[in-house]
Amino acid sequence: MSEHCGLVAIIGAPNAGKSTLVNALVGQKVAIVSAKAQTTRARLLGIALEGETQIILADTPGLFEPKRRLDRAMVSAAWEGAHEADAIVLVVDGRKKKLDYLEPILEALKDRPERKILVLNKVDETAKEPLLITAQKLAGEGQFSEVFFLSALTGDGVPEFKARLAALMPEGPWHYPEDQVSDASERLLACEITREQLYRQLHDELPYDSTVRPESYTQRRDGSVEIHQQIVIARDSQKGIVLGKGGAKLKAIGEAARKELAEILGVKVHLFLHVKVDERWLEDKEIYEELGLDWVK
Repeated sequence: MSEHCGLVAIIGAPNAGKSTLVNALVGQKVAIVSAKAQTTRARLLGIALEGETQIILADTPGLFEPKRRLDRAMVSAAWEGAHEADAIVLVVDGRKKKLDYLEPILEALKDRPERKILVLNKVDETAKEPLLITAQKLAGEGQFSEVFFLSALTGDGVPEFKARLAALMPEGPWHYPEDQVSDASERLLACEITREQLYRQLHDELPYDSTVRPESYTQRRDGSVEIHQQIVIARDSQKGIVLGKGGAKLKAIGEAARKELAEILGVKVHLFLHVKVDERWLEDKEIYEELGLDWVK
């Protein structure tokens, strides 16, 4: 059998479940998942295999109305991720009845030549009737060639969807080695894992304007990895939130991130975190480069 390989852009509004879907298709975690909207920043690519076919998934940042420079960079990365794809998949939260928030996305998709597929996600939490109504409304535009109902979280409907994507991929050599699941460097993935813990453990206390920067990533002689990272926050008043009483919160964040990294990398991990206050980090060009985003004026 000959090899097939293609690019699928996964787009949708924030919190539609795009990262969860990419992780489910790949079969392991490559994109960070958070209940906080707009967590995905870079075009993290997941690489899924189905028989002789390699499906490269561009997991694009959620499309939303950009207000700040970081937001503009993220939205621009989302559309770049959709450029020249063999298929564009629009992921929609099947639980939502109101659909007007999708209008700008549908409008932007209208004139694109790529094959467009609609995925209604989170169907495990929704009755069948409203789902069909939503599907009819959205597919009524005639721009989606197919509609899939699935739950990325439970895996329901994912194998069928994956098989269909594989069938659409053009013939051609694989772009990545068989064992590679993402194009995110391990340095960047390590930062993303820490950032996910930051959001998970601090919930609403820490605003969205925090990030994690890589300082160093070195392999020790014994095969273990030593990672130093900087947690950047915008205000001095947030420092106590991240550190916690006697540094306990920072320790818990580091411990959880270290455990997960050790599992993903398959080696022992030594993780060192420190907190830095930088009011202007959102304007720092270097940080955008580290996140794999373009500096958008």
